[in-house]
Amino acid sequence: MKKTFLLLLTLISFQLSHAQNSYVFFGSYNTDKSNEGIFVYQLDTINGKLSKITSVKDVLNPSYLSLSNDGQFLYACTDTRTANAGSVSSFKFDPENKRLKFLNSQNTNGENPAYLSLDHTGKWIIAANYTGSSLSVFPIAKDGKINSIVQHIPYTEGSINPERQKSSHVHSVFFSPDNNYVVSPDLGADKIRILPFNGNKKEPLDTKNTDFVKTTPGSGPRHFAFHPNKKWGYAVEEIAGAISAYSIKKGQLNLIETTKIESKNETKDFGSAEILITPDGNFLYVSNRGLENNISIYSIKTDGTLKNVGTQSSLGNHPRNFAISPSGKFLIVANMNSGDIIVFKRNLKTGLLKKASKLKLKNISCVKIKNI
Repeated sequence: MKKTFLLLLTLISFQLSHAQNSYVFFGSYNTDKSNEGIFVYQLDTINGKLSKITSVKDVLNPSYLSLSNDGQFLYACTDTRTANAGSVSSFKFDPENKRLKFLNSQNTNGENPAYLSLDHTGKWIIAANYTGSSLSVFPIAKDGKINSIVQHIPYTEGSINPERQKSSHVHSVFFSPDNNYVVSPDLGADKIRILPFNGNKKEPLDTKNTDFVKTTPGSGPRHFAFHPNKKWGYAVEEIAGAISAYSIKKGQLNLIETTKIESKNETKDFGSAEILITPDGNFLYVSNRGLENNISIYSIKTDGTLKNVGTQSSLGNHPRNFAISPSGKFLIVANMNSGDIIVFKRNLKTGLLKKASKLKLKNISCVKIKNI
């Protein structure tokens, strides 16, 4: 009996020593380097409350973030919304000492980087420059620093909306599940570009064999989400307020359906923003800004099509970005204009949301959650 008890204590001690903590990283438009720009909080995975760990100054407008697989390194789009500027910056996160340390920065050669993605090996990072209408490719060093740019790929063509689409606006970039290509929605051109990727080459993006799919003219594709089954992908169209579902095979996107996001308002510029799929692949969420300020919730059917199961207020103004915890238990949304960070608890069966906690932070533009 005593041996069993001691064995149980040893097992509990081992599990506690190897337990992962859930951290939430916030990027922002701080407008001044003297203000805090990146924030790190710990998420209580029982009640959904957030506790501050650390923050970083001396960085301008770190508007979008990406994390390495192990959470050791954080990368940020920096110098965004700054005329004739744009950079990506790297940081090292030390949870034990509650520190986020700046490592280095590199120019993107494209104005206003709005998104960046790490490949699945953690050896490459690509930034999407919105105003600069281009993709910028960088190797990552073993110490987490960003090496000099190796590819800068500009685009020029626009589309039919004279106010939003006079030229290309590359809004985001995503690595495929197999790491063999990237998908890049271009809001200005009404295109989703597909570029072959080979991380063993000095210039990993194959610009000679680029493919694309056209979205509805004037729709403005913004972000993209791969389904966990790797067979489907979903693009949110910012201007039109719609979601296009695609089947995926050998790097080709084939349209399944386009779903108009439900709304009681009439507007020419809908303002849809983020699109994410839950880890179990059962639900898809989209945030909508402008007159909406809500989150659209869909169940994903067995054929990849969507069924709307609810629309809920984001409980703030301008839900630019949100994140879903690795467990799928929580959804955290950043209402940028009102400064409201809302932690919602998800009903895993229905997909519906219930407020768990609230935090006030100014100009938050990005949320990332990582278990470390």
